[in-house]
Amino acid sequence: MSRRARLYLITPPAFALDTFARTLEDALNGGDVACVQLRLKDMPDTEILRIGAVLKPIVQAADAAFILNDRPDLATRLDADGVHVGQSDASYAEARRLLGTERIVGVTCHNSRDLAYAAAEAGADYVAFGAFYPTSTKDPSHWADPEILSIWQETMETPCVAIGGVTIENAEPLVRAGADFLAVSAGVWAHAEGPRAAIEAFNILFDRVAG
Repeated sequence: MSRRARLYLITPPAFALDTFARTLEDALNGGDVACVQLRLKDMPDTEILRIGAVLKPIVQAADAAFILNDRPDLATRLDADGVHVGQSDASYAEARRLLGTERIVGVTCHNSRDLAYAAAEAGADYVAFGAFYPTSTKDPSHWADPEILSIWQETMETPCVAIGGVTIENAEPLVRAGADFLAVSAGVWAHAEGPRAAIEAFNILFDRVAG
């Protein structure tokens, strides 16, 4: 298996900015991270913009893409590298209109190949399937089986992301099933040995499976 999965890191649901900025910078020294998604719910736009302005250069200095969740309008104002939209957020078309053709637009597709095919055909840069495991970050309304990743790899070229309760302990079946990216939040930030060690461990796993 030559395809190598990569880590798609999602910020905790709440954090103290100064402390988290230092934690994030240290964690990103643990190994390859494809992107970092800033995911903040129920927070004023001004706060999201303030936090994003601090975290974006840290992420980009690590050669990772800085992605904003839900809000293509704020992603544009932040000059972010991209945006991730859910089925109840701004549409893919609206996100693409605001961000242009050069930036990343990813789409949540739950456990639906039909939603994923539609997003990919519209031009999404990636589709996200899940949840695969229980998660404390949100209460999943849809559950996905790893088989959907295998089917996707066999039929489509658009990259797929596996999300939902992913930890270093349960990640391998998703990688072997065909996930191009693993979206991880608590599995990194709450790791017993710390976030940097978690990122190191994920990269060791990715190398081993790809090898």
